[in-house]
Amino acid sequence: MRSEFETELNELHIRFSEMAMMINEAIKKSMQAFINDDPKLARQVIKDDQKINNREVDLEQKSFEMIALQQPVTSDLRMIVTILKASSDLERMGDHAAKIAQTSLQLQNKVPIVDAKNLLAQMATEIETMFSQTIDAYLKEDDKAAIQLAQRDDNIDKLAEKVDHVCIEHMKNDSQMVEDGTSYMLISTYLERMGDYVTNLCEWIVYLKSGKLSELNAKNHN
Repeated sequence: MRSEFETELNELHIRFSEMAMMINEAIKKSMQAFINDDPKLARQVIKDDQKINNREVDLEQKSFEMIALQQPVTSDLRMIVTILKASSDLERMGDHAAKIAQTSLQLQNKVPIVDAKNLLAQMATEIETMFSQTIDAYLKEDDKAAIQLAQRDDNIDKLAEKVDHVCIEHMKNDSQMVEDGTSYMLISTYLERMGDYVTNLCEWIVYLKSGKLSELNAKNHN
């Protein structure tokens, strides 16, 4: 019976890891679509978001089923709860990647705000690195690394502020840039929220290791 449960728990862990890889791809592709003005890739990201949603539902159902039927011990329960909660954060990251793709379609054939675009590319690189290292910390159950990684969200926030400043200046100088500038600021907001969700993941890693919820980021993650 225990062996069967361990197999199910390992499969849950694997499917969560696969979902993390799906999110990583969604972030990269959505930003590639934006940077390279690639409408085909943007539409693919939007279409693939349903697969991410389906995976989150699958993990949620399996997690509840294991809790209800298997009555796991404390350490195993923490693993299941971590996957249950963290998969919800991943799903939201996928939603934001799809929104970036949708916004990039609205910017097709528009004159780019080059300095803002470069800053957004920096934000995306920072998030991709932070996310990849956070998933690695999850796989290793490395709570110390997770705590350090959470601090990197400040860099993302600072870049978001720079994007807003650049866009506002462009909009002040040219009223025709208001709509496009707002779109750039929206992409910045989506990326900034992704950083918040990665910080949430760091918090769940700390919980997985210690059994305690630690608010690593004072902001409200919505």
